Parts: sequence; structure tokens; C-alpha cells
Amino acid sequence: MNVVRENLENQTALLRVTVGEADYKEQVEKQLKDYKRKANVPGFRPGMVPMGIINKMYRKSVVADNAYRKATDAAFDYIKENNIETVGDLMPSDKQGEMDFDKGTDFEFVYEIGLAPEVELSLTKKNTITKYIIEPNDDMRKGFRSNYMRRFGKLVDVDAVADDEALTGTLTQGETTIDDAYVGLISLDEEARKPFIGKKVGDTVEVDVNVIYKTPSQRASILGVKEAELEGMDPKYTFTITQIRKFAEPEMNDEFFKLAFPAGDVKSEAEFNAKIDEQVRTELAKETEFKFTNDLRKYLLEKTNLTLPEEFLKNWLYRVNEGKFSMEEIEAEFPQFLDMLRWDLIRRKVMKDNNIEITQEDIKAEAKELAMMQFQYYGMHTVADDMLENFVGSILGNKEEVHKLYDKVGERKVIEAVAAQMKVNEKNVTPEEFQKLA
Repeated sequence: MNVVRENLENQTALLRVTVGEADYKEQVEKQLKDYKRKANVPGFRPGMVPMGIINKMYRKSVVADNAYRKATDAAFDYIKENNIETVGDLMPSDKQGEMDFDKGTDFEFVYEIGLAPEVELSLTKKNTITKYIIEPNDDMRKGFRSNYMRRFGKLVDVDAVADDEALTGTLTQGETTIDDAYVGLISLDEEARKPFIGKKVGDTVEVDVNVIYKTPSQRASILGVKEAELEGMDPKYTFTITQIRKFAEPEMNDEFFKLAFPAGDVKSEAEFNAKIDEQVRTELAKETEFKFTNDLRKYLLEKTNLTLPEEFLKNWLYRVNEGKFSMEEIEAEFPQFLDMLRWDLIRRKVMKDNNIEITQEDIKAEAKELAMMQFQYYGMHTVADDMLENFVGSILGNKEEVHKLYDKVGERKVIEAVAAQMKVNEKNVTPEEFQKLA
């Protein structure tokens, strides 16, 4: 085989691969013999079909298939051996000539490749960027504190209804009685709450179940019927209050601290407030890092100003998606695709120049952090080791999730490496100022 490279304009090149009979003959003969052994042709016993008939039936397609496969492998090997940086995939070229697989023996296959630009990225402390540090405000601290109060508070009995209490009572309508009916005033609007305000245990309130229970499933559950049976039912009931309870925040005592912080790192209200501040700052730091990553990515994209073989890439996207997207649809998303591709080239360059590696330990640590975030989302801030390990194992068993983790770890390491080479000016801002910047 022979491979010849022909550089074109617009960062593309042709690879002309000549395949001779000696390159594919052995494989073709082997495949045709296998066809002969398996062929089921009327008038001939299995395995006894003459080779002439087999050649007539299959040789052309077998030669074409094997020659093409050999040429494609040779093209990929050429790219690898010559360290050619490409974008997109190897594509058959429009300059491909006709080939006669019936009579020919030597064939020239023509492929087109997109050439990646060289990434020049020389950074010094003269290159500056701003990192915005968000300072928490009292509203944020109150929000985090309120979350703990809700999670570890409890309902206590009170004498009368004042605002958003939880009521238990009996619903009656004629001879129908429903005990232990629950009404949560917090879910009702101000108008719907009015009839309950000031009421005490033993008092009655005329209610409309369509108002106090918002969904058909709720009404059916309370009334002990199927949803289909609700239609036509009289919604008017008398509600007799048997219990009034109100949410009470936990006291700042040892019981609360042990429940909320089983690790034992919080034992006083001052330490609790410090922990709240720490958690707020941790959450805000994530927003800071997210914006800093985006800002640094934008900075590097503008600094390198990489040019790409755009027409080649459009055609490649159209072909590789097999017509799932029209050229107009590809055009609409193309600028974002180009920036994604440019960033990938920059990232690979930074990783290579800085010998950045992603280890299995890195991926497991990232999976553990992701698992803890999932648990915390559902209010579980402390998780048993075996439960955490099982969840981490399920993440690492998902190839798609692992790929995302590799990308996330890789990007973080790239950002850290680049930031270390530049001058990063930190600027404290309020959440409102940060929101405007973001």
C-alpha cells in the first residue's frame, strides 16, 4: 500500500491510499472459500457450489469491502505514525474517482481530513484575570439556619389556631364520619385559612374539601374513595378540631447538636453559627469557581483565537449524524460547537504541556463528592460508610457517569494549571453584584 498526503486550503488535506492486489488477495480468497462452504444454492449440495459461481455472486463485493478496509486502516495508521492532529473524522472525499472492482486489481481510495490548528499558549504573570469571591449576607445565613430548624424541629400542641398550624379532626357529612383527617394550613392561601383562625380544640369549621385538599388524589385518600367516585359528591363537610399543632424550632442544646452534627464538631450556638457561615461560603465558592472557569475558558479562547476547517466540520457533522439534522440546524448550533472543539484542543494542550494525569483515585474521590451531594440534596448530611461506598460503586459502574467524572476532573486540573501560570486578582463582591456579573 502507498499513502500520499496532499494539503488543501482551509486546513484540510487529502490522503490518497493505493491498495494493490497483494494487500487484500489472501483475505478475499479466505472469505470466498468460507462463502463456498456455507453457500446454499439450488441444485448444489452444501459446500459443493463451484467456485466460478461463488466468484460471480460475491467476488466484486468482497474485493471492494476488503480493499476499502485495508485502505481505511492504512489511512488511520498514517495519521498516527505521522502525529497528525486532526479534528472530526476521516471522511471519503468528493474527489474519489470511479473504481472497477470487476476487472481492476489496484485501487486508489481518497480520504479527506480536517487539520487541527497548533495551539500556542505562552502564559506569564503578565496575563491577568479576576476571580470574584462572593461574601455571604445575613439572608443567606438565615436560609441555611432555617433549613436546620425545619429538619430538626417538631410539631407541638398549641391552644388555638393562629396562622399555619397543622390540624387533626373529624370530617362529618350526614351519617358519614371520617376520623383523623389532616388539614395543613401552611398549604392553604390566606382566604382559605380565615375560617380556622382563632379556633380551638372542639370547635367546628364548615369546609369545602375541594378547597382544603388541592388534588383529586388527596381528596380520594382522605374520603376513602376512588378518584372516579369523586365526581358528583357533595364537597361540603363539617370539620371538628381534635388537635392543633404548630412547628417549633429545636432548642440550642446538646440533643440538637448531636442530632444535627453527629460528628461532634458543633457543641454550642457559636460553633453552630460558625458552621452555618462555613456551609454558606462553601456553596458560594462553587458559584465562584463556576464563573471563574467560564471566564478563564473565554480568556483562553480569545487569546489563542484558533481557526478551524469549518466547511469540513459542517459536512462531517451532517454525515456522521446520518441526516438526523439538516444543514440549517447544524448551522444554528455551529458557533457553540466550534468553541467546544477549540476548548477541547486547548485543554489537551495544557494537559500535555503540564503532564496532567487523571488517576482512578481522582475519579473515586469525585464520585464520592457527587454521592455526598446527592445525599445532602435529600437532607442526609451524615451517611454511613457502607451506604456511601455502595452509592459510589453504582456511580463508578455507569460508563456514562465515569466519562462525565473524567471530564470534570480533567477540566478542574486544567483550570488549576493555567491559573497557576497567570496573575489571578481576587475581588470580593456581594451576591447582588455577583448576580449582575454572572
